[in-house]
Formats: sequence, structure tokens, C-alpha cells
Amino acid sequence: MRLASITVLFATALTGYAQPARPALLRNAGLDQKMGAEIPLDQPFLDDTGKNVTLRQYAGKPMVLALVYYQCPSLCNLILNGALRSLQGVPLNAGEDYNFVAVSFDPRETREMAAAKKANYAAKFGGQSGASASQGWHFLTGDQESSRALANAVGFHYVFDSNANQYIHPSLVTLLTPGGRVSRYLLGVEYPPRDMRLGLVEASNGTIGTPVDQVLLYCFHYDAATGKYGLVIMNVLRLGGLLTVAVLALFLLLNLRRDWRTT
Repeated sequence: MRLASITVLFATALTGYAQPARPALLRNAGLDQKMGAEIPLDQPFLDDTGKNVTLRQYAGKPMVLALVYYQCPSLCNLILNGALRSLQGVPLNAGEDYNFVAVSFDPRETREMAAAKKANYAAKFGGQSGASASQGWHFLTGDQESSRALANAVGFHYVFDSNANQYIHPSLVTLLTPGGRVSRYLLGVEYPPRDMRLGLVEASNGTIGTPVDQVLLYCFHYDAATGKYGLVIMNVLRLGGLLTVAVLALFLLLNLRRDWRTT
């Protein structure tokens, strides 16, 4: 009995040692997934030219939203680079099929910083199938009220670390429907082009993409825990069964027609 008690105490001590309490700053930063939440489309921001804009101007088509800040020393650049690589592999046109919108949540940042960031990424992205990157890629700044309202709407929580003079925040991009509702979160800093493509097609409710994309959506299921699309075996088996039946029906029809012609 005494040995068992000692074992429990030892295990408890190890558990406490292996899982130290998170610092307060880290506890206040993170993501609460809010599928279907409506974002505030009419909050005021400034675009890279200094013009007053709202997110409503970029609605009407799916939106890839990146909450970042432009002077971030590392993580935000990884997010933007990951989105760039992903969208370069997606056969959809920026500005025509979707909009990419980066919003700085640092109220100290200026439209000149946004312009420099946009110039850098638009040059890397280039034109896709005649689409203009300058029309499809948008980099905004705004005051604290606007950025905080947008971040809260999508469940994106960030805090400022005054000691390090930088923000602590999660890494992701959010896919929005044409009406401005949260459709999907792609987590991390690498977003497979397949996931980005399926997410955009799904967010558009099938108004963009190809018939092949609709088949892929049937075969792949979005996992909110990982922020990725995974293969659904049962759907693949069902689809395979339907294709098998269709092939057999076609085979029988062709044989019946041949037999009918020879009689």
C-alpha cells in the first residue's frame, strides 16, 4: 500500500514537471475556431495606397485572409511565404476567382509598410493566367479597434510582448465565403495547394473550380483539428463502386447493341 502511494506521488510529480504552466502571454494567444462566423466587413482600413477601404470591397468571391504584422521578425513572413507558395500551385486566378487579403493587427504600422510588403509578394506571385497580382493581393493597415474586431470575429487572439517588442500570435490563414463568413482554417505555415484549392472551391459553394474539384471534395474531408483535408476511405469506396457499376452498365449496353445489330 505504501509502495502504491509512493508510485502515485512520483507519477504526479513527473506529470507536473512534464507539463509546466503556460506563461500568461501564451495563454492569451491562440485560436478559437468559429466556423460560419460572420466577419465585420465594414470596419475601416487603409490599403497600400492610403485609400480608405473595407473588407466588403473584396467580398463577392472567396477570400484568403492572413492576420499578420509586416515588421514581424519571423512567423508572419513564414505565413505569407506559405500562402504564396500554395496559391502559386492553385489553378485559380487571383482577383477573379478569389482575393488574398493580409491585414496588419499592429496599429503602429503604416501604409508604406503595407505597400512595400505588397510589392514584394506581388512580384513573387506574378501574373497567373492573365490575372493581375496587384488586383488580387491586398495588404491593409488599420487602427487597433478595426483589427481587434476582425481578429475576434475569426477567433484569432494575439498579445504584445513588451519585453521582446513583438506580438505573440497563432499561425494560420482563414478562408472566407463570398458573403464574409468563416469557411475553413488552414493551420501552420505550410498550406498544401490541394488543401488551398479545395478550401477555396468549398468556400465558393462550387461557383469556382472544375467538376474534378467537386469529385475531390467528395473524397476528401476537412479535419478542423489539423486544418487539412484528409482522404475519406468510405467515400472513395462508394465512388469506386459507382464507377464500377457505370462501366459494367456501359459494357452491357455496348454488347446488347452489338448483338442487336447482328440479328
